[in-house]
Amino acid sequence: MNPAWYLRRLRRMEPSELAGRVNDQLLRLLWRITPPDIARHAAAGLAPGPRQPRLKPLRSPADAPRQAAERVIRSADQILAGHWRIFAGDHGALGERPDWFVDIRSGKRAPADIYAFAVPYRDEAAVGNIKYIWEPSRHHHLTVLAAAYYLTSDERYARRVAEHLTSWWRENPFPRGPHWISGIELGVRLISWTWIRQLMQNWPGAAALFEDNELFLTQLYAHQYWLSQFPSRGSSANNHIIAEAAGQFVAACAFPFFRDSAQWRQQSAGTLAHEAVAQTLACGSNAELATDYHGFVLELLLAAAVQGEASGHPLDDAVWTTMCRMNDVIAAMLDDRAHPPRQGDGDDGIGLLLDDHAGNRWLGLLATGARLFGDLPWWPTLPEPDLRTFVLTDGIKARAIAARPQRRPHLLDEAGQTFLVDAGKAVWCRCDHGPHGFGRIAAHAHADALSLECRIGGVDILADPGTYCYHGDPRWRAYFRSTLAHNTLCLFGRDQSTSGGPFLWTRHAPSRLIAASGLDDREADANWVAEHAGYQDEAGLVHRRAVQLQRQAARLVVTDIVLGGEGLAAPARLSWHLGPDVECKLEGHTAQLAWPGGRGELDLPDALDWMSYRGDETMPAGWYSPSFDLKLPATTLIGSGTLAAGQSLVTELRWFSDPARRS
Repeated sequence: MNPAWYLRRLRRMEPSELAGRVNDQLLRLLWRITPPDIARHAAAGLAPGPRQPRLKPLRSPADAPRQAAERVIRSADQILAGHWRIFAGDHGALGERPDWFVDIRSGKRAPADIYAFAVPYRDEAAVGNIKYIWEPSRHHHLTVLAAAYYLTSDERYARRVAEHLTSWWRENPFPRGPHWISGIELGVRLISWTWIRQLMQNWPGAAALFEDNELFLTQLYAHQYWLSQFPSRGSSANNHIIAEAAGQFVAACAFPFFRDSAQWRQQSAGTLAHEAVAQTLACGSNAELATDYHGFVLELLLAAAVQGEASGHPLDDAVWTTMCRMNDVIAAMLDDRAHPPRQGDGDDGIGLLLDDHAGNRWLGLLATGARLFGDLPWWPTLPEPDLRTFVLTDGIKARAIAARPQRRPHLLDEAGQTFLVDAGKAVWCRCDHGPHGFGRIAAHAHADALSLECRIGGVDILADPGTYCYHGDPRWRAYFRSTLAHNTLCLFGRDQSTSGGPFLWTRHAPSRLIAASGLDDREADANWVAEHAGYQDEAGLVHRRAVQLQRQAARLVVTDIVLGGEGLAAPARLSWHLGPDVECKLEGHTAQLAWPGGRGELDLPDALDWMSYRGDETMPAGWYSPSFDLKLPATTLIGSGTLAAGQSLVTELRWFSDPARRS
């Protein structure tokens, strides 16, 4: 990062955060000069008496959901064969002799033998893509192998787990190499290790691998000691601090082997109780307003809460209430194929993986919520439970949480999400009038005020293109976060909010809801009107958008207008991003659309000149990212022109249940 970025970042910090970061830098410098003798500290810190892990009892695997068990075993067999998907690629370096430092995409290796905080992990040219290096060391593939051992008692799975853990522990001494840089990685890793031990509690070699193993004890102590010294602070205390605290709490509950274990457990429990509330809006949505992180945080909280119950150290009731509200929000925002919105950043992060990688995490979370809190009549129908739900919830007392919504909420007010739906025709439309993001830097936000997504039969018609990347390619990072990369209006050729870096926004576009009606699916029309002032600096301009779902007419009408700035003509570009399954033929100001099971027309404002882009690397435009580090060509329609204050742009999407029908 250049000096200008550091200055912008410093300006977003409170004095207390600055003081904490200065302390962190001093401690890092001290460790670099005189690294702690962590093996000696771990041995000296052991509590007297026998080391007995406090494991969650598990039911007989014979009672496990059959289909979920079969999928886990197939996935574990693929891992034994050397195949494990990391983002967009198959990680071919996780066989019998794993390489924990390679970026499989570029082939570059991060240095394993230098001081952790000296690793230039943001420099992809030097070390490769750090996400590809970190992800395998979250050890999700080992929790899947451990789950397969629990289901089958097949020694092959247990032996591979032992080989990989021993390899990792030996090759990653504290505090050297890339795996001691980020606290979120340590926290998730501790959760994985805990569940590996629990799932393999009947394996004869489990104690020798874990509690009777000096190598493990040293690593366990080092992870918890690191987390106690370098918590995420202030403006960076988003999902990272929850992952850190969850890992610390889970490990301290399951492995209370050290004199500091009780203190670590109590401190992390307090952090979880505070952050669960602070990072959850009143409606139940995660405050980062990035859908993937809603699921990630809920998985972390569930792992911690269940471990606390199993060990006799329950978390605060506020955590349980928060988890219930987060589950209800998931049920409210899914489309008819159980897919959530694609709002904000997403990096496919998982808190605890015990199932086939390709499963639907959202239905799994709802299944867990149904066991712990009870489902509601308006929730979607749930399939057979996943394995994670089965092992997490067994033996955990269900809780009755008050004030849950008795009908499906279509307006999540504090999150600024309004859903216009026609359940009978499987039409789902999300409109965004929410805050820009969480906290002073809104790290995982996109410049997407007033954007919308529309799906018909679960197919992305008007789509959010997604995230694609974090580190490594600033141009693509900037594009996928930009206003132009969302279904909204871009003025003056700039984003509504101002980016100060890949995870930093220095100015946030304020949005507000003006009106919403007809949301409960019983009226002919559903309406939403909102505005944002992201262009307020340009002669006081305000972008207002109205969206109407005409249920009987099978059409969606979007009206954009710029208010204020009398006499000003603003350069404008209006984007409509189509999903990858939508075929498009643009003829003047009308686009003929076709997708699996349906057809439609998109009438575009004739005040703009329209161009179609598909997989354009130069613009860039015409891309859709279904998962992290993967982008697919898709059609983007961009209308360009000059927009006068008070001038309306009307876009109309029509769809036909019979492909041959036209209105």
